[in-house]
Amino acid sequence: MKKIFIIFQKELLDNLRDYRSWMTGLFWALFGPLLLGGMIMLLGNTFRDRVEQSLVLPVSGAENAPNLIAYLEQQDVIIKTAPVDPEAAVIAGDINVALIIPEDYGEEFTSGESATLRLVFDSTRQSASADINRTQSLLNGYSEYIGLLRLSLRGVSPEVTQVLQIEEIDTATPQSQALIFISMLPYFIIFAIFNGASPVITDATAGERERGSLEPLLINPLRRGWVAIGKMLAATPFATINLIITLAGFAAIFRLLPIEELIGVQIGFDMSTLMAVFLICIPIVFLACAIQTLIASFTKTAKEAGTYLPFVGLIPSLPGLALAFLPVKPDLWTMLIPTFGQQILINQFLRSEPITGMNIVISTVATILLTVVITYIAVKLYESERIITG
Repeated sequence: MKKIFIIFQKELLDNLRDYRSWMTGLFWALFGPLLLGGMIMLLGNTFRDRVEQSLVLPVSGAENAPNLIAYLEQQDVIIKTAPVDPEAAVIAGDINVALIIPEDYGEEFTSGESATLRLVFDSTRQSASADINRTQSLLNGYSEYIGLLRLSLRGVSPEVTQVLQIEEIDTATPQSQALIFISMLPYFIIFAIFNGASPVITDATAGERERGSLEPLLINPLRRGWVAIGKMLAATPFATINLIITLAGFAAIFRLLPIEELIGVQIGFDMSTLMAVFLICIPIVFLACAIQTLIASFTKTAKEAGTYLPFVGLIPSLPGLALAFLPVKPDLWTMLIPTFGQQILINQFLRSEPITGMNIVISTVATILLTVVITYIAVKLYESERIITG
């Protein structure tokens, strides 16, 4: 252990002196919080402005439905004449939505039939979703209002149309309402861990081989496996610091930004949640260092290692990004997949969902076992002559 600590100390001091390497890792630690904070600011301001501002609705054939137009204007809608070709205008992005009132609307309306309206919009354009939803809601409200009036005029109770009385019980917590933002956090956390260790391992392995200092180190009277373990452990403080900075960055973003004002919900990061996420991620720190030590051992130059290692961090972090769109329930098979199980657990912690201790144990043991296997392969590689030739 003493010899491993000497290697660990040597690599740690070398990398602390090379401030450019750990500054690169530090950038990735701040990247996630800054990017997510920017997204919340941008999207929050966009949707808030849309909701607070009057809806400007281009209408074609407004003269065919004066009562409908009067109703919309009472609902803070500004009516303006639609372009000659509304569909082309929506496709070009000139307008978000357009209402077309056909000439026979009045005849159908007065005859008691269902009057047809055409609403032109592009459902894939997220920036237009607020205008589209408001327009659809207003038209549905007008349709329901007129329907109730017609039933009353015919002496029919409006309650006849309401077969079911649904009382909604929303179990969503303020945390889960911000799912799209919270679900992206595991991606940034795992990515920061891998990128915190990457520059250190690149310099300690491929960098030393390129400079010709690895061979003199390996001829010292100590087992080569200890050298591999010492180099791997030297990267763990940098990965751990990246993890701490990333978590602190997210906590600062959620505390300092007016999140509730921007997106309508409050995201809280208390100390117990931060500590729980930190402890869950500790096995990933060692796994990241082991994987990157093994891969860097195969590369001949620091440039080649720098080509591969960023992608190594991207692969295990991608499932976290997918969780934002495809929520996965915690199950035994998910906990058996290193890094994926932790990402699901992080999501559960952030959403204040109940977590079973067995899932934490399984995911931790599975990650540690994989770390041991990869470390053993890296040690065997260091004990061969290939580590010198690359």
